[in-house]
Amino acid sequence: MATKSSLQRNRNEFTDALKRGLYEAIFRRRDIREFTDEPIRDDALARVLIAAHHAASVGFSQPWDFVVVRSVEARRRVKEIFEQERAKNAAQFTGAQREKFLSLKLEGILEAPINLIVTCTPERFGPAVLGKTSIRDVEIYSACLAVENLWLTARAEGLGVGWVSILRNDALAEIFGIPDSAIPIAYLCMGYVREFPDRPTLASAQWAERLPPRSLIHIDNWSKEGTPDDPLIKKIEDPSIWHSIFPEDSPDDPPSRE
Repeated sequence: MATKSSLQRNRNEFTDALKRGLYEAIFRRRDIREFTDEPIRDDALARVLIAAHHAASVGFSQPWDFVVVRSVEARRRVKEIFEQERAKNAAQFTGAQREKFLSLKLEGILEAPINLIVTCTPERFGPAVLGKTSIRDVEIYSACLAVENLWLTARAEGLGVGWVSILRNDALAEIFGIPDSAIPIAYLCMGYVREFPDRPTLASAQWAERLPPRSLIHIDNWSKEGTPDDPLIKKIEDPSIWHSIFPEDSPDDPPSRE
């Protein structure tokens, strides 16, 4: 007989069809650099921004703001800052790695129909924040969750998003009038795409590969990696855990999790 706890869990569990939509968004999300010139529908953008606003936040602090950047002139100024910072970034590398870095397209600032800035305002409701006693950056972490919500819901709407990190926050604050009380967290390019790549761009360019999940899991202590015979590790490496959600995939061809 099912226990009360298991019945409660089952009542709260999504159907496989709803789970699939969530996992599709996660596994098929990409950092996009090339966009079409099709305007973003306001209803789609509105849903994405509302979903971003529904991210978790420590102490229900809701520290985020969203700057929707339509101005081409403002984006030209951002592109100039990007080019300056890209040159500095390239100086970290040498030889073939530097040449590969310089060959990568790392932004779509002018190509995307819009850009978005996600900011964080610490202590929005005052200095006393529930859950902030010991870890002072919890509002920044919360703002990052808003970015993730935005990215996944954009993917569900067929919108590509690219995070441009090769910028300077002081320059963004000047260009967009962001007050000292707010910290720019993410500068994002957003728009429709012709297609989403099967693999992350940097993986396809052989810049880096995704690490296997089991190599990042520790049991009870950092020094104790999950061993191959651990039940959890076995499940992580077992394609059959996806079969009810992706029934068309064969046991030898699980859904892409690149």
